[in-house]
Amino acid sequence: MIKVIKEIRHMGSILWWGKNILIAVLSFFFLIFGVETLIGSFYLKNPIEFIIYFFSASFMVLVSIVGIIYPAIQVKALYKPRTLDND
Repeated sequence: MIKVIKEIRHMGSILWWGKNILIAVLSFFFLIFGVETLIGSFYLKNPIEFIIYFFSASFMVLVSIVGIIYPAIQVKALYKPRTLDND
């Protein structure tokens, strides 16, 4: 119970907001970079290079999307109304 209250206080701090904004901005940057790499992979002539670039860019896009969803879920959890169970 006390751990939950401490976590609630920590969730709205300046450091918490800064961390989530930094994660979202970096993830958005790498999402753009991954999509550009993915598009560029289709112009490669060597099939081995295509496969390497295609899968690495796809992985970069996947990780970036997770990095964008994570702060959104954290902010949603911050503003979600909580009920305390008094047992």
